Amino acid sequence: MATGIEPSPQAGATGVHAASRAAIPARHLRTDRWWLAPACTAAGLLAFIAYSTWRAFANADYYHAPYVSPFYSPCLAQNCQTMHGGPNWEIFGPWWGLSPALLILIFPLGFRLTCYYYRKAYYRGFWASPPACAVAEPHKKYTGETRFPLILQNIHRYFFYFAVLVACVLTYDTALTFRDGHYAWGHMGLGTLVFLANIGLIWAYTLSCHSCRHIVGGRLRHFSKHPVRYRLWGWVGKLNERHMLLAWSSLISVAVTDLYVYLLATGAFADPRFF
Repeated sequence: MATGIEPSPQAGATGVHAASRAAIPARHLRTDRWWLAPACTAAGLLAFIAYSTWRAFANADYYHAPYVSPFYSPCLAQNCQTMHGGPNWEIFGPWWGLSPALLILIFPLGFRLTCYYYRKAYYRGFWASPPACAVAEPHKKYTGETRFPLILQNIHRYFFYFAVLVACVLTYDTALTFRDGHYAWGHMGLGTLVFLANIGLIWAYTLSCHSCRHIVGGRLRHFSKHPVRYRLWGWVGKLNERHMLLAWSSLISVAVTDLYVYLLATGAFADPRFF
């Protein structure tokens, strides 16, 4: 008895229209607005890309004592603005004429670009691979991450170590926000709260990484023989359940923190002080 979904007889067809796949005329059978989620994802990522690109190449208004933008920290070039007690490490001499942000953003960018969640997000949002669950992708063939350039996604575990180092530097920057504009300790402003929220989200996102979960509890045959690592693995697993939320929250917080420093540096308003 014919069911209407017999294999397609088309010769040479590939992908979802291959001869071994069900012959469903419609591209999909979903009736909801399945396109909304990937469209919002693409819009959000494009907005961040546009903003971060502008700020990275601006090479200005990234420091207002005692606050330094996370886009420019640590500042590794000689052309960095002098930051009293800040993360100034003049590794690159006067020959570096571009924005110092380009020297450091490659590490958090590489970490996020190869992140398991972000891969899903921009694969769906930009490449429609696949557009959504139960929706056929338009590509005729699929090679996954087995060929160049996507095979480079496997270096995510190494970017994790750099991300931890960057998070440590940003933690140091956050500690410096307990100074006033004259570098005296024991003060706190609204910017301090902004930096505290940002570093908290950055650490939560970094530690929720799948690579971190594997480093903490991977390659163990008996958890009972490693109670400390098992406990840490459980904690990281709890964070990992919220990896998507932390990915977006930390992405937004980084942009908000940079914007806050920019507004202070351009004189848009004065940093409110609590004590």
